[in-house]
Amino acid sequence: MFTDLNQFHTWFAHRAQEQHHHVTRVPLQDLHGWTTHPETGDLHHHTGGFFTVQGLDLTRSGRGVEAWQQPIMVQPEQGVLGILVKEFNGIPHCLLQAKMEPGNVNGLQLSPTVQATQSNITGIHGGRTVPYLTYFTAPRKGLVLSDVLQSEQASWFLAKRNRNMIVRVDEHVPVLDEFCWLSFPQISALLRLPNLMNMDTRTVLAGAAGISLGDGDTTEDSFRGDLTRSRGAQESLHSMVEVLSWFTEAKGRCTLTRHTIPLNKVSGWSHRDGAIKHDLDLHFSVIGVAVQSNSREVTGWHQPMFEPRGQGIIAFLVKNIQGVLHLLVQARIETGALDGVEMAPTVQCQPDNYKWLPEARRPLFLDEVLAAPKDRVRFDSVHSEEGGRFYHARNRYLMVEVEDDFDLDVPQDYTWVTLRQLTELVRYGNHLNVEARSLLTFFGFYEEA
Repeated sequence: MFTDLNQFHTWFAHRAQEQHHHVTRVPLQDLHGWTTHPETGDLHHHTGGFFTVQGLDLTRSGRGVEAWQQPIMVQPEQGVLGILVKEFNGIPHCLLQAKMEPGNVNGLQLSPTVQATQSNITGIHGGRTVPYLTYFTAPRKGLVLSDVLQSEQASWFLAKRNRNMIVRVDEHVPVLDEFCWLSFPQISALLRLPNLMNMDTRTVLAGAAGISLGDGDTTEDSFRGDLTRSRGAQESLHSMVEVLSWFTEAKGRCTLTRHTIPLNKVSGWSHRDGAIKHDLDLHFSVIGVAVQSNSREVTGWHQPMFEPRGQGIIAFLVKNIQGVLHLLVQARIETGALDGVEMAPTVQCQPDNYKWLPEARRPLFLDEVLAAPKDRVRFDSVHSEEGGRFYHARNRYLMVEVEDDFDLDVPQDYTWVTLRQLTELVRYGNHLNVEARSLLTFFGFYEEA
């Protein structure tokens, strides 16, 4: 435990010095342990584990572009993202790990207690076992506070989900060198720093809202500070039944058709310079990397990664409606989402991908976000995405408060929800996408800080 964050930063800097790692680009055809299928061109690991890179054909998308093809990561196995919670002097703390991921822009970031694929769990890589895993597998020690199958980035994964868990323990837990206990107020402060709290930690923390941690307190009441409470009003513009009905109708309207195709048959993409790139240099590239690390379960490996071509924008528009803060949520058709549609932030895009499209086909509300005056921007910070599969992927996360005269009538794929409603929805899988969950974590913790 740290009595102040200066101690944490000293510890984290020491971990960065102790953990040596080196990531270099490697042509896809030279990746050790990975095979290119002679007929399909699909990339797969020689063990059959981890993930494959295949092609995906999409039609009737209901998006700005109705049909396209792209590479996609297929990883049917479900990993475990878990955080241990324990009270010290009556204050709940989370056990987090300083962990290197090959795609991180800055090497080390704070990950959950356990962040492991099924291939890691079963030991396919032939390396060390995953620390603290027994707390998250049955029969387990401790009390399960949250346990939900949540989606991953559906633009790049096909139907990928991980088990997000929070487990409370009362017994003594030995703390390994790469791990530390942090209180929720300390986590709140650290969330202000870019590229520190990794995506997997953020998605698990989103599930902490409203759960009891001990002595009758909840994270929502003690740490997250629901603004509907602070403004003295409790009524929402739409009931939860109405919100769920809106979401169901949106899924019913979805006409998205998709199926996997051979990677070497994907139109608009080509294999050049040792990578698979979009012909217009948009979206992302599939690259290869070689990794050396003294702090991971294995000391070296090769793998494919997706490298985005630009920084994304992830933003919620927020509005005070009759004294209650509301967020404008989008029912977004997602490339690889299990149900085709998930609730997403108001804006979720890589703006550079839309420069070649007519203005009418730009993402709705993007201009309102980018042109917002400074005094209306309640949160603005750049954070990394999942560094185990994506190389230097970063998004600019924003919350923008709209003017009082902003129209409450919105297109049918959008609706207003309160923060309290959003924290209820995160307790269920396949409702909020990972980008919305990240923003929810920033929102809740920032309001109290």
